[in-house]
Amino acid sequence: MSTPYPFTALVGQTDLRLALLLNAVSPAVGGVLVRGEKGTAKSTAVRALSALLPQVDVVPGCRFSCAPGAPDPGCPDGPHEPGAGSARPARMVELPVGASEDRLVGALDIERALADGVKAFEPGLLADAHRGILYVDEVNLLHDHLIDLLLDAAAMGASYVEREGVSVRHAARFLLVGTMNPEEGELRPQLLDRFGLTVEVAASREPVQRVEVVRRRLAYEDDPAGFAGRWAGDEEEVRARVVAARALLPQVVLGDNSLLQIAATCAGFEVDGMRADIVMARTATALAAWAGRTGVRKEDVRQAALLALPHRRRRNPFDAPGLDEEKLDRILDQFPDDEPDREPDPEPETEPEGPDDGPDGGGPDGGGPHDNGPDDGGPDGGGIPPRDSGPDAPATDEHPEDQPEPEAEADPRSPDSARGGDPAEQAPVRAAEPFRTKMLSVPGLGEGASGRRSRARTAHGRTTGAQRPRGQLTKLHLSATIHAAAPHQKARGRTGRGLVIRKDDLRQATREGREGNLVLFVVDASGSMAARQRMSAVKGAVLSLLLDAYQRRDKVGLITFRGATAELALPPTSSVDAAAARLEKLPTGGRTPLAAGLLKAHEVLRIERLRDPSRRPLLVVVTDGRATSAGTAGGAAGGGPQGTPRELAGRSARLLAAGGVASVVVDCESGPVRLGLAGELAADLGGPAVTLDGLRADSLAGLVKNVRTPSPTLRRAA
Repeated sequence: MSTPYPFTALVGQTDLRLALLLNAVSPAVGGVLVRGEKGTAKSTAVRALSALLPQVDVVPGCRFSCAPGAPDPGCPDGPHEPGAGSARPARMVELPVGASEDRLVGALDIERALADGVKAFEPGLLADAHRGILYVDEVNLLHDHLIDLLLDAAAMGASYVEREGVSVRHAARFLLVGTMNPEEGELRPQLLDRFGLTVEVAASREPVQRVEVVRRRLAYEDDPAGFAGRWAGDEEEVRARVVAARALLPQVVLGDNSLLQIAATCAGFEVDGMRADIVMARTATALAAWAGRTGVRKEDVRQAALLALPHRRRRNPFDAPGLDEEKLDRILDQFPDDEPDREPDPEPETEPEGPDDGPDGGGPDGGGPHDNGPDDGGPDGGGIPPRDSGPDAPATDEHPEDQPEPEAEADPRSPDSARGGDPAEQAPVRAAEPFRTKMLSVPGLGEGASGRRSRARTAHGRTTGAQRPRGQLTKLHLSATIHAAAPHQKARGRTGRGLVIRKDDLRQATREGREGNLVLFVVDASGSMAARQRMSAVKGAVLSLLLDAYQRRDKVGLITFRGATAELALPPTSSVDAAAARLEKLPTGGRTPLAAGLLKAHEVLRIERLRDPSRRPLLVVVTDGRATSAGTAGGAAGGGPQGTPRELAGRSARLLAAGGVASVVVDCESGPVRLGLAGELAADLGGPAVTLDGLRADSLAGLVKNVRTPSPTLRRAA
């Protein structure tokens, strides 16, 4: 729709609106990362903010939006003489998930280089976003190297391009906003730290609030222009308040007492580095300016901590972002009350009531706010937090996982029942401490999504050669193209400086990097694995492999088998956090339907191959190799099984091997007498077997070379 949803018409989402407005007041805060489930108005709020930013004056014809009063001396379109400019609205530039590096930072203008022999720079999205908003939806799905470039530019306020014979530097100061759904995968902690503020959003569970969301959204969709017109007065007032806060910001004083509060808070929460201290200082200053004050108060420091520290508290990828507010209050209570401001505060202004004011609710897309304490849900409904009001304390966003049904506790020493009856299910046990594992990779050269596990032809990586393009040209190999065209220039009648290039001369650059794989875990949760110490070690090993998958940007899936069936506990996903949570709650007990687990893996991989044929799988089977039940695989086995459980398991393993699935078996057998069944299973799968101890990075050499795709001979034997 051409008319954006009004920012002041958003219902609830107090923390989200406040974080966005603080960045509008002071872009030096460092941007906002908005985390939340789908349908919580994340994108709507960001797009609505652009209408509140004041217009910017730009040098006419400058592609880099230089300010006429103080043009960038290093502007590629310069030099510009100071003078009058033209006003235009602040831009909101969206960075698509599938954008290339050229589109983000800019590149050599190939058309002019080949036609005119001129080295010219074609600006990218970073130049377009200068003095505006750069919005990245699903930022957690963006390639890592693009996120690095993006955050470097946001931190330095400039973009540096050194590529293809072009050396350019241009200003790139923008309000960076990223949104993400944690269910689709997390950002690395190093990248989380580069966002200034973070906000957790969740849908309201109150019917009255949800009704208000739906009512406003339907009214907007029926008449966007009319709905926006009813909120025009509120929008203009907030826009004026942003301008006033920007003007007041240089006058705000951050006293020594406030600085000590900030430093003590960051030290008390053991935050790494100094970026958190700097961001908190800038945020507290912006909060004071937004409230119309020239002095920072303790309440500003507290609110700044709630916005700037939760995502910096993650010590490992499986830690949920959050902040202990009681601990925060204890730290701040050690300091005396704030000194009076240099100037008396202006009289607080009453927030105007919008025409559609109602109870606090979600967002226009069906989202809802956190329960932000007694200040939330006030009469302003969808308005902006009033001046000089106490900060709303955000609650930690919780994503409860499905809890298993309570089961009777069983004797952990009980083995699989030899008489056919399943022993009682045992309660879940905690995983042992994770460790660094040896890298497992899929052999050969793939073409999957960019990652850090197996070798692959990728769009980004080191250039290994050139070839004629198959289909559309996506990455030009400039020197190879010129080399192909050079011998024909005389025959083609070249007279000017430029080369005469034909389609047959174009060459595609081939690059090699690393890809992410689908790591499918098949975990034995039967009674033979149920001894508590043993299962704790098994969970610790799987957790270690999940951590490795997180770092290598893999998709993961989790299959468990016990009793008579195999279950897909977690469908393939980019969220290893979800896999870790399911693993932690994994119960054990019952017989061992090994064949059912392998057949379920075959079924899952078959479906995933249709969905994402370029992503190669790596099967990790965690078991002692025992098979005591034929079991079923949710219908995957077809008719009744024929043969002993061990024969069925071998047949299922050879079926996977025939499909070329790279596999590794983690042998969990323990004790002085070992049957070696896991080794036999590995032979049937065509992959190696490694013990729990041998999985550690410091105790096993050359494991990567042993993970192999089953040989054609083995496939024919299956």
